[in-house]
Amino acid sequence: MKAFKRILVTSALPYANGPLHLGHIAGAYLPADIYVRYQRLKNRDVIYICGSDEHGVPITVTADKEGSAPQNVVDRFHAMNKEDFSKLGICFDNYSRTSLSIHHKTARQFFTKLYEQGDLTVHTEEQFYSEKSQRFLPDRYVEGTCPYCRYDKARGDQCDSCGKWLDPKQLIDPKSKTDGSTPVLKETKHWYFPMGRFAEDWKQWFNSQQWKENVRNYCMGWYNEGLGERPITRDLHWGVPVPLDNTEGKVLYVWFDAPIGYISSTKEWAKNQGAPDQWKKYWCDNETKLVHFIGKDNIVFHAILFPMMLKRMGNFVLPSAIPANEYLTIEGRKISTSQNYAVWLKDYLASFPPDPLRYTLAANAPESKDTDFSWKQLQSRNNDELADILGNFVNRTLIFVHNFFEGKIPPRIELDAMDKQMLKTIQNAPGQVGTQLENFEIRNATKTFMDVCRTANKYFNDKAPWSTRKTDPEVCATTLNVCLHVVNVLSVIMMPILPFSAEKIRSMLNIESVNWDDVAHQTLPADHPLGEAGILFNKIEDSMIEKEVDKLNALAGEPSQELFNKKDDLINFDQFQKMHLKTARVMKAERVKGTDKLLKLHIDLGDEKRQIIAGIAQDYTPEDIVNRTIIVVTNLKPAVIRGEESQGMLLAVRTKESLKLLTADGNVPPGERVS
Repeated sequence: MKAFKRILVTSALPYANGPLHLGHIAGAYLPADIYVRYQRLKNRDVIYICGSDEHGVPITVTADKEGSAPQNVVDRFHAMNKEDFSKLGICFDNYSRTSLSIHHKTARQFFTKLYEQGDLTVHTEEQFYSEKSQRFLPDRYVEGTCPYCRYDKARGDQCDSCGKWLDPKQLIDPKSKTDGSTPVLKETKHWYFPMGRFAEDWKQWFNSQQWKENVRNYCMGWYNEGLGERPITRDLHWGVPVPLDNTEGKVLYVWFDAPIGYISSTKEWAKNQGAPDQWKKYWCDNETKLVHFIGKDNIVFHAILFPMMLKRMGNFVLPSAIPANEYLTIEGRKISTSQNYAVWLKDYLASFPPDPLRYTLAANAPESKDTDFSWKQLQSRNNDELADILGNFVNRTLIFVHNFFEGKIPPRIELDAMDKQMLKTIQNAPGQVGTQLENFEIRNATKTFMDVCRTANKYFNDKAPWSTRKTDPEVCATTLNVCLHVVNVLSVIMMPILPFSAEKIRSMLNIESVNWDDVAHQTLPADHPLGEAGILFNKIEDSMIEKEVDKLNALAGEPSQELFNKKDDLINFDQFQKMHLKTARVMKAERVKGTDKLLKLHIDLGDEKRQIIAGIAQDYTPEDIVNRTIIVVTNLKPAVIRGEESQGMLLAVRTKESLKLLTADGNVPPGERVS
């Protein structure tokens, strides 16, 4: 593997049209931050570059909804997201904005050079136009029925239900999202980047890269389908103006403009360093390792389009690694910003500390497949692992030294076999965790770290210093010396994942110097005074978790747990009669694509057929439930869940072990009223 002099890390520029949610963090930002923090601890030349993507249709859509100007929208969300990143400990070297003049200038330079080299094509085409608003409608301004799955709120660029990429002209019964009118097709002129022209050159370079399997498969899928041409301009008044004559009202397409934001952000960083040309060292020198951290929806832009652009520009380094992650779901459901179904970072940080979230997302990173975040999982990770394993070991080690060794590091006198094994384990830990982080294996690195914590806890228990303090003080002193050495090493290898807690431990140890490669070989000096000991992680109470689960259930149209906990929330018989409970026979059942918790049930209610979406897939297979007679609430308002309409709710009981359906006893026909 080639050794590089420096490392340039980027994360996909987040749109400044809304707050950050946990899916954003798990996909592109936390993995990059962990990797960068590790590289800094290795004393390597590394910079981490990002910024707000402040152009594109989503910005103008938000502005139109608010009756505001796009600049007001991006100003608000840029400041909000930058603050939330900071509170979570995401350590950018520069967090820029694509609305800055330095970015506009850089993007125009890219377009102009490609245009002058003859690398662009121009086409006159038909695009939807609102005669009512007198404006062309970019794809996200058009809404209609998806031709593939018949979802009636598909956007002109993508269907949120089936995930298909769309052209606005494919939509059935298209409507303008701005004024509700039926748009007409009108001719307009746009410039394209002909990816197919550069496809073979790209493939030769791509085949020389050793990238993750999901990235390789995704890219080759695009290549095999034929890369074709990609538009790089749009009819819009918000964005980087096309730098050609007679192009008023046309801007650079955001996919072309946004990746260039990495370069303009690096230029801004260099300028702030007082060395304006320093950016070239990272972007124009083959001794630089360029790493893009992204979600899988950005693979095509970063692994195909941007490298093609960079190569045509000449003298730019190409990506050495693109550790793209899959998606994060929330409580078994796909995150939906349009339906507000998400855990927003700002809301999380208002109630909980950052490190438990960092640890939970790292331990469950969606590196090779979609993974699910649940509030119970966060609670378990915090209480059972961070508090009861790591926190417990650190706390009782330091408290013991404060209580029985005057708060000073005791001497290491004579090592027995158990001591030597513990020291061997902790000596190997930085290398093991480091190798995994070098390979972007965040989940494995997190697991390795916690396994060492478990070993340390066991060592403390097996050595029983509370006993040897009375029977053999020298053995007790050695045990505590080894434990403090372990705490010291743990505080370093946990820094990339748990930076806030690591700093607390460093303060408790009263040690400032930090070096990844040296820490396992350092011997802590006897009699070194420790700082004040404290609790690293507070337990998260059930009530806090239930509150957060209820928020999500309300968004998903499910009943709040709080309703079942109230003993005085009584209803009268007339109120009960308003609820229509009927028997229903399950005719067909299938899993809802993209989730491991939901089944789609086709039910017979006697006089009608319906479908309902039920969160029972972890307890019942489709085969288990077919032909059962279940109890269904039939007069609930329909709800759309994962793009599927649910026309009722089945009844079930959740026990500690599993979920049990309520079924009718005996041969009861469908459609009977339950009373």
